Amino acid sequence: MRPSENHTGSSNSAAPVRRTRSAGWTAAISGGAVLAITVAATLAATNGGAAPPVPAAATGPAGPDRHPATWVAAWAPSPVEGSTIPWSDCPAGDGLTNQTVRNVAFVSAGGRAVRVRITNTFGTRELTVGRASVAVQHDGASAVPGSMRVLTFGGSHEVTVAAGGRALSDPVPLRVAALSTLLVSVYVPEPTGPVTNHPFTAQGNHLAAGDRAAAPTADGYADTPCWMLVDGIDVQADPRVVGSVVALGDSITDTGNTTGNANRRWPDYLARRLHDQRGPTLSVVNAGLGGNRLLAPRDGEPYWGVPALARLERDVYAQTGVRAVILLEGTNDIGYSAPAADIIAGYRQVIAQTRAQGLPILGGTVPPFGGSFLDTPERQEIWRDVNHWIRTSGAFDGVIDFAAALADPADPTRLATAYDSGDHLHPNDAGCAAMADAVDLGALLRR
Repeated sequence: MRPSENHTGSSNSAAPVRRTRSAGWTAAISGGAVLAITVAATLAATNGGAAPPVPAAATGPAGPDRHPATWVAAWAPSPVEGSTIPWSDCPAGDGLTNQTVRNVAFVSAGGRAVRVRITNTFGTRELTVGRASVAVQHDGASAVPGSMRVLTFGGSHEVTVAAGGRALSDPVPLRVAALSTLLVSVYVPEPTGPVTNHPFTAQGNHLAAGDRAAAPTADGYADTPCWMLVDGIDVQADPRVVGSVVALGDSITDTGNTTGNANRRWPDYLARRLHDQRGPTLSVVNAGLGGNRLLAPRDGEPYWGVPALARLERDVYAQTGVRAVILLEGTNDIGYSAPAADIIAGYRQVIAQTRAQGLPILGGTVPPFGGSFLDTPERQEIWRDVNHWIRTSGAFDGVIDFAAALADPADPTRLATAYDSGDHLHPNDAGCAAMADAVDLGALLRR
């Protein structure tokens, strides 16, 4: 189905929460001299044998006036199987050969060092990466001069990633500002087969022939709509960033109908609010997937991703520094007329698994969809029953009433005109800002 036809598919000072076990990638390198030595050695191997000076912020032991460094996920789009999408020119279904993809990533937290995760999660064969890099974006596919860092994997420029696997780069020193944009480039010399990707991004990305991963300019790059081969960026965060919150959802979380290349998804607005918060704060991970369902896959349409219940470990619990989860799923299940009892049982399972990880989980009410192609009396009844349960059951650790925040005061079954993107289903930019404003930051940070 095309975006206009699918359910929510889209082309586009508080104590920190305690974590009972380490989550995320490999064990984090904690700051100070260890990081300085590691990144200096990495860059010596990566950039012709001469490592540039390590920033002062990355040297010296932690002391009474310093905080230990914390690695957090700053960007982590949920991956899907590579496939052909009828209305998109993303090449993920056919795969890549002797090409470089340059992903454009808006990071929710800043810091002094970066590491990147290459993904072959849905690959059907080994993936050979000939070179990869990270840089601060200047404009389009061009990097800020002097910011390009070639990545290594165990000291090597090349890495082979097993089918179904992922690879974590060595950390590199790079001063990254919160709410800034990075370029992550990956060169694949050999045929990849279908490429693990994130298809609906509301973000222009770039693709070039040959090895352009270390090139700081945009020469040779053309536009492509999807993120490919990368599903995570960690930063060694500024001291007050104590962890991350993961927003698990469908297209209303992913991109919806927000303005392209503007970072106006509701998790982006939440990241801005958290950045402006005084004292300890969190990074934000957007684990939304256009068209995604809580309970079941959408047969024959792998670009909507596996259901939320099947991606919790990878897309949520494995995120570096995760401290809390926000769940906003169910619109597409209602669109398939799943019984309210089944959707509620799915929520209970997400809650149980999340608490078993030692994490709090906040439940978001499902936004109104009156007047959209989903709108039927039967589905409206399911929607009312589901939201009543979310609000009153006490099953979640807290509730974010997105539905109330977005509703038309004269008709709560519909989006307010000021928040409607035009399809009566997806909030526009103003609606996404209203969603972020509905999150009680104090309550989130106290959990």
